[in-house]
Order: sequence, then C-alpha cells, then structure tokens
Amino acid sequence: MGYAIDNIIALLLNIYSTMIIIYILMSWLPNVRESFIGELLGKLVEPFLAPFRRFIPPLMGMIDFSPIIALFVLRLAAVGLSSVLKYIFVG
Repeated sequence: MGYAIDNIIALLLNIYSTMIIIYILMSWLPNVRESFIGELLGKLVEPFLAPFRRFIPPLMGMIDFSPIIALFVLRLAAVGLSSVLKYIFVG
C-alpha cells in the first residue's frame, strides 16, 4: 500500500510539474498563451504560481525565478504528503 501511495503522489507531482514547465516555456513563444491550451494551463498553474510571484521579484526586471522556488516547494509538499499518508495508512 505504501508503494501505491508513493506512485500516485509521484505521478501527480510529475504531471503538475510538467504543466508548470510547459506554461513557463510558453512565455517565450509569442501568442501561445492565448491559445486554448495556454489559457487552460494558465487557469491550472497561475493560482499556484501567483503567491510566489508576489513575494519573489524578477531578477534585473526580466528573469523570474519564482517558478523554480514554486517547483521546489511543490516537491517538498509532495514528500511531506507522502510521509503523512504512509504514516496514516501503513503505520
């Protein structure tokens, strides 16, 4: 049961992390964020990224490091959630 919990959390973490990375890369291409997929990713990813962007200003006015911090926090949250769920269900 513990391995199933780890696998599910890892799968969800990988999917959401990939969505964040694709959304970030979309900012480099003109008009891609206005597409259906860009808007969908924006609705799913921006609520998570917004608090980090509020507290971490862009470096030199251009380079935004907040997604890197957000991915790091997401990974820590996944590890913590996995540990808590294994403690609850496995013992």
